[in-house]
Amino acid sequence: MIYAFNGFRPVIHPSAFIHPQANVTGKVLIGRDVYIGPGAAIRGDWGGIVIEDGCNVQENCTLHMFPGLSVTLREAAHIGHGAIIHGAEIGRNVLIGMNSVIMDKVLIGENSIIGALSFIKSGEQIPPRSMVVGNPGRIIREVSDEMIAWKTEGTRLYQELPKACYESLEACEPLREKPEDWEENWPMEGFSPWRGK
Repeated sequence: MIYAFNGFRPVIHPSAFIHPQANVTGKVLIGRDVYIGPGAAIRGDWGGIVIEDGCNVQENCTLHMFPGLSVTLREAAHIGHGAIIHGAEIGRNVLIGMNSVIMDKVLIGENSIIGALSFIKSGEQIPPRSMVVGNPGRIIREVSDEMIAWKTEGTRLYQELPKACYESLEACEPLREKPEDWEENWPMEGFSPWRGK
Protein backbone atom coordinates (compact mmCIF):
# COMPACT_ATOMS: atom_id res chain seq x y z
CA MET A 1 0.00 0.00 0.00
CA ILE A 2 1.12 3.53 -0.74
CA TYR A 3 0.17 6.30 1.70
CA ALA A 4 0.53 10.09 1.71
CA PHE A 5 1.51 11.60 5.07
CA ASN A 6 1.48 15.29 6.11
CA GLY A 7 1.08 16.28 2.48
CA PHE A 8 4.02 14.16 1.28
CA ARG A 9 3.15 11.60 -1.37
CA PRO A 10 5.73 8.90 -2.31
CA VAL A 11 7.39 9.35 -5.71
CA ILE A 12 7.97 5.98 -7.40
CA HIS A 13 9.54 5.43 -10.82
CA PRO A 14 7.22 3.44 -13.16
CA SER A 15 9.83 0.67 -13.55
CA ALA A 16 10.03 0.04 -9.78
CA PHE A 17 7.92 -2.78 -8.34
CA ILE A 18 6.33 -2.33 -4.93
CA HIS A 19 4.70 -5.55 -3.73
CA PRO A 20 1.04 -4.99 -2.76
CA GLN A 21 1.82 -6.26 0.76
CA ALA A 22 4.60 -3.70 1.26
CA ASN A 23 3.90 -0.33 2.89
CA VAL A 24 5.41 2.92 1.55
CA THR A 25 4.47 6.09 3.43
CA GLY A 26 5.18 9.79 3.06
CA LYS A 27 8.39 11.46 1.90
CA VAL A 28 9.87 8.58 -0.10
CA LEU A 29 11.64 8.69 -3.47
CA ILE A 30 12.12 5.35 -5.28
CA GLY A 31 14.20 5.11 -8.45
CA ARG A 32 14.40 2.88 -11.52
CA ASP A 33 14.28 -0.92 -11.40
CA VAL A 34 13.86 -1.02 -7.62
CA TYR A 35 12.25 -4.09 -6.04
CA ILE A 36 10.37 -3.75 -2.73
CA GLY A 37 9.31 -7.11 -1.30
CA PRO A 38 6.20 -8.11 0.66
CA GLY A 39 6.12 -7.03 4.28
CA ALA A 40 8.63 -4.20 3.76
CA ALA A 41 7.81 -1.02 5.70
CA ILE A 42 9.30 2.17 4.23
CA ARG A 43 8.10 4.95 6.50
CA GLY A 44 9.01 8.51 5.52
CA ASP A 45 6.98 10.28 8.17
CA TRP A 46 9.64 11.92 10.40
CA GLY A 47 12.23 12.32 7.63
CA GLY A 48 12.88 11.48 4.00
CA ILE A 49 13.86 8.18 2.41
CA VAL A 50 15.69 7.96 -0.92
CA ILE A 51 16.07 4.60 -2.65
CA GLU A 52 18.26 5.09 -5.71
CA ASP A 53 18.17 3.14 -8.98
CA GLY A 54 18.65 -0.61 -8.93
CA CYS A 55 18.21 -1.17 -5.18
CA ASN A 56 16.21 -3.94 -3.59
CA VAL A 57 14.53 -3.99 -0.19
CA GLN A 58 13.52 -7.56 0.52
CA GLU A 59 10.75 -9.16 2.59
CA ASN A 60 10.02 -7.73 6.05
CA CYS A 61 12.67 -4.98 5.98
CA THR A 62 12.10 -1.71 7.82
CA LEU A 63 13.38 1.72 6.73
CA HIS A 64 12.71 4.51 9.22
CA MET A 65 14.43 7.26 11.25
CA PHE A 66 14.29 9.54 14.28
CA PRO A 67 12.90 13.04 13.58
CA GLY A 68 15.36 15.16 11.64
CA LEU A 69 17.24 12.23 10.09
CA SER A 70 16.86 10.50 6.74
CA VAL A 71 17.60 7.17 5.07
CA THR A 72 19.49 6.90 1.80
CA LEU A 73 20.13 3.73 -0.18
CA ARG A 74 22.67 4.50 -2.89
CA GLU A 75 22.53 2.87 -6.32
CA ALA A 76 22.36 -0.97 -6.33
CA ALA A 77 22.18 -1.29 -2.53
CA HIS A 78 20.90 -4.75 -1.60
CA ILE A 79 18.93 -4.98 1.67
CA GLY A 80 18.48 -8.61 2.76
CA HIS A 81 15.37 -10.18 4.28
CA GLY A 82 14.33 -8.73 7.61
CA ALA A 83 17.01 -6.03 7.86
CA ILE A 84 16.37 -2.70 9.62
CA ILE A 85 17.89 0.54 8.32
CA HIS A 86 17.23 3.36 10.80
CA GLY A 87 18.41 6.84 9.85
CA ALA A 88 21.48 5.58 7.97
CA GLU A 89 23.14 5.94 4.57
CA ILE A 90 23.94 2.75 2.69
CA GLY A 91 26.59 3.23 0.00
CA ARG A 92 26.57 2.19 -3.65
CA ASN A 93 26.59 -1.57 -4.29
CA VAL A 94 26.49 -2.47 -0.58
CA LEU A 95 24.98 -5.74 0.67
CA ILE A 96 23.19 -5.66 4.03
CA GLY A 97 22.75 -9.23 5.25
CA MET A 98 19.54 -10.77 6.50
CA ASN A 99 18.19 -9.52 9.85
CA SER A 100 20.99 -6.97 10.29
CA VAL A 101 20.31 -3.71 12.12
CA ILE A 102 21.94 -0.49 10.89
CA MET A 103 21.40 2.38 13.32
CA ASP A 104 21.12 6.16 13.05
CA LYS A 105 23.86 8.31 11.49
CA VAL A 106 25.72 5.25 10.18
CA LEU A 107 27.50 5.52 6.84
CA ILE A 108 28.33 2.26 5.06
CA GLY A 109 30.98 2.80 2.36
CA GLU A 110 30.44 1.51 -1.17
CA ASN A 111 31.03 -2.13 -2.08
CA SER A 112 30.88 -3.20 1.57
CA ILE A 113 29.20 -6.37 2.83
CA ILE A 114 27.47 -6.46 6.21
CA GLY A 115 27.00 -10.06 7.36
CA ALA A 116 23.66 -11.51 8.40
CA LEU A 117 22.54 -10.68 11.97
CA SER A 118 25.09 -7.87 12.32
CA PHE A 119 24.46 -4.78 14.45
CA ILE A 120 26.06 -1.48 13.42
CA LYS A 121 25.79 1.02 16.27
CA SER A 122 24.77 4.65 15.87
CA GLY A 123 27.36 6.93 14.29
CA GLU A 124 29.64 4.21 12.88
CA GLN A 125 31.49 5.04 9.65
CA ILE A 126 32.33 1.89 7.68
CA PRO A 127 35.00 2.43 4.99
CA PRO A 128 34.43 1.24 1.41
CA ARG A 129 34.99 -2.47 0.63
CA SER A 130 34.66 -3.56 4.27
CA MET A 131 33.44 -6.99 5.34
CA VAL A 132 31.61 -6.49 8.65
CA VAL A 133 30.17 -9.16 10.95
CA GLY A 134 28.90 -9.50 14.50
CA ASN A 135 27.11 -7.69 17.30
CA PRO A 136 28.56 -5.14 17.61
CA GLY A 137 29.72 -5.21 14.00
CA ARG A 138 33.46 -5.28 13.39
CA ILE A 139 35.48 -5.14 10.20
CA ILE A 140 37.17 -8.48 9.59
CA ARG A 141 38.73 -7.91 6.15
CA GLU A 142 38.50 -6.11 2.82
CA VAL A 143 35.91 -7.29 0.33
CA SER A 144 37.61 -9.04 -2.61
CA ASP A 145 36.94 -8.37 -6.28
CA GLU A 146 35.36 -11.85 -6.48
CA MET A 147 32.93 -11.05 -3.66
CA ILE A 148 31.98 -7.73 -5.28
CA ALA A 149 31.31 -9.57 -8.55
CA TRP A 150 29.18 -12.16 -6.68
CA LYS A 151 27.21 -9.43 -4.92
CA THR A 152 26.74 -7.42 -8.12
CA GLU A 153 25.38 -10.48 -9.95
CA GLY A 154 22.91 -11.20 -7.14
CA THR A 155 21.70 -7.61 -7.24
CA ARG A 156 21.35 -7.78 -11.03
CA LEU A 157 18.82 -10.61 -10.56
CA TYR A 158 16.80 -8.35 -8.27
CA GLN A 159 17.04 -5.51 -10.81
CA GLU A 160 15.36 -7.81 -13.35
CA LEU A 161 12.67 -8.91 -10.87
CA PRO A 162 10.42 -5.81 -11.14
CA LYS A 163 9.85 -6.41 -14.86
CA ALA A 164 9.20 -10.11 -14.26
CA CYS A 165 6.69 -9.27 -11.50
CA TYR A 166 4.82 -6.85 -13.76
CA GLU A 167 4.68 -9.53 -16.48
CA SER A 168 3.75 -12.60 -14.45
CA LEU A 169 2.92 -12.01 -10.76
CA GLU A 170 -0.78 -12.53 -10.07
CA ALA A 171 -2.91 -13.55 -7.13
CA CYS A 172 -4.32 -17.04 -7.59
CA GLU A 173 -5.90 -20.02 -5.89
CA PRO A 174 -3.51 -22.91 -5.22
CA LEU A 175 -3.67 -26.23 -7.04
CA ARG A 176 -5.01 -29.03 -4.86
CA GLU A 177 -3.20 -31.85 -6.63
CA LYS A 178 0.35 -32.18 -7.85
CA PRO A 179 0.52 -31.66 -11.64
CA GLU A 180 1.86 -34.56 -13.71
CA ASP A 181 4.69 -32.40 -15.07
CA TRP A 182 5.68 -30.99 -11.66
CA GLU A 183 9.15 -32.55 -11.44
CA GLU A 184 9.93 -31.78 -15.09
CA ASN A 185 8.92 -28.12 -14.91
CA TRP A 186 9.71 -27.41 -11.25
CA PRO A 187 12.65 -29.59 -10.14
CA MET A 188 13.29 -29.29 -6.40
CA GLU A 189 16.40 -31.09 -5.23
CA GLY A 190 15.70 -33.06 -2.08
CA PHE A 191 12.22 -31.67 -1.44
CA SER A 192 8.76 -32.76 -2.36
CA PRO A 193 5.62 -32.12 -0.30
CA TRP A 194 4.10 -35.10 -2.08
CA ARG A 195 7.01 -37.49 -1.47
CA GLY A 196 5.74 -41.06 -1.33
CA LYS A 197 2.35 -40.27 -2.87
